[in-house]
Amino acid sequence: MVETVSIDLLSLLLVLTVAWVFGALAERVGYPTMMGELFAGIAFGPALLGVLHPSELLSVLSELGVFLLMIYVGMEVDLRELFELGPQALLIAFGAFVIPFGMGYAAGVWLGVSVGAALFLGLAMAATSLATKSRILADLDLLETRIANVLLGGALASDVGVLIVYAGVDSYVTAGGLDPTEIGVILLKALGFFVVTLVIGYRFLPLAWRYIETQRERYGFVNRTTAFTFALLVSLLFAQLATLADLHMIIGGFIAGMFLRQADVEPSLYEHIHVVIYDLAMGLFAPVFFVTIGFQITFDVFADSFGVLVVLVGIAFLGKIVGSWLFALPTSLTSREGLVVGFGMNGRGTVEIIIAGVAYQAGVIDQSLFSILVFIAVFTTALVPVTVTWGVRLLENADELVYVDSMAPSED
Repeated sequence: MVETVSIDLLSLLLVLTVAWVFGALAERVGYPTMMGELFAGIAFGPALLGVLHPSELLSVLSELGVFLLMIYVGMEVDLRELFELGPQALLIAFGAFVIPFGMGYAAGVWLGVSVGAALFLGLAMAATSLATKSRILADLDLLETRIANVLLGGALASDVGVLIVYAGVDSYVTAGGLDPTEIGVILLKALGFFVVTLVIGYRFLPLAWRYIETQRERYGFVNRTTAFTFALLVSLLFAQLATLADLHMIIGGFIAGMFLRQADVEPSLYEHIHVVIYDLAMGLFAPVFFVTIGFQITFDVFADSFGVLVVLVGIAFLGKIVGSWLFALPTSLTSREGLVVGFGMNGRGTVEIIIAGVAYQAGVIDQSLFSILVFIAVFTTALVPVTVTWGVRLLENADELVYVDSMAPSED
């Protein structure tokens, strides 16, 4: 028993160490921390060096990692902003979802995989990453431009849309076939989940927070730690409701995060909750998730399915660009701006990897397709800084880089 615990602790220590080192190196060269953590899992896991291996402890911490990560992603989504998005961002988000989703599903049919696997393949192609885009746009000093506003708004809407559609796909896969009655029951469960969480989120959660703050003001025994514990309990409740509806717990975590942001919590309490969840997710549990995802990747795909890999990478890359560009044409954006928005929407990052991981663990896709999807997520995310920088130069040369303020930043 003691020896097993010692091995588990050593494994966790090594996983967190390589995640921290390679995550920091990735940030130093301008890429998301997640990419360094993935690389560490591939390099030190069974695929290459074989120093690190999966374990039950790492599996549990990995599940917590993806759950906390989705709470944090939900807390980054402002529902008010989502409802107030201009038609331009919503239209582009629609195009950036529908075109790659359709192309991905068609690719799944071409590969001869199951309908469930084809649907997950379409979802993975349609995924995007709001966090990655925010970081890149900030690094390039583009946050005050029109393309940044449209890109972030589109990514926000796309993230929400992908996870909602994921709930439907998950329900279909759970049904295990085309039995209309069974599918209808599962879809009703999913609908019931959203109705119940909407009622809790909009009606009861604000009342609960007001009661907590009243107790804090009156008796002083409710502190920041108590508030965080309550937020975590709410998230776990939403996760449990999701599992009761035959949905994955990440949907519950995501919805909980959105409503925690909307609940009008006292600013200092909310900031504490936000910081703690971020630190727990990004500093401890999510790195375990991404490193252990790297354990599952096999390089056999480059030898056995290289043609499939090339085709799917091409579909993933072109699908986002074509979808964003086509649906930007009816808007006030120029053709070049639509192209650059497509470049930015192309980075999938965290969301695709989570979708691929869930599908693989559920046995819907095999290891070969899983490795391809993770490679696509890393490859398209790595290309975003390069392609967006090139696109911005194209806009500058054509005098089409539009700033949202009437006056562009001064060139000191």
